[in-house]
Amino acid sequence: MDPHNLIRMANRIGDFFDAMPDRPEALEGIAGHIQKFWEPRMRNELLAFLQRHPDGVDGDTRLAPIVLQAVTQYRERLLPRVATPASAAPPAPAGTPAGQP
Repeated sequence: MDPHNLIRMANRIGDFFDAMPDRPEALEGIAGHIQKFWEPRMRNELLAFLQRHPDGVDGDTRLAPIVLQAVTQYRERLLPRVATPASAAPPAPAGTPAGQP
């Protein structure tokens, strides 16, 4: 996906949440929206853009300051989860049927 398009989309999300009077709530809202509604490839591309451009600027493409702060602050939360194979799961306690707590 084109990173410049993702930046434009992220900035639109930021515009919405920037109107909130509570800055921490706005930052969490931005990160939460991206986490919930962006597929993993989109989040990976946004995070890769920030690795290449930590200031959020690439020529005419600029990540809004509030979005930059939200993505930086909640970076770990935005990383797509990696599925763990069933064999890596801890064994069930003795006497417990597999798949049940």
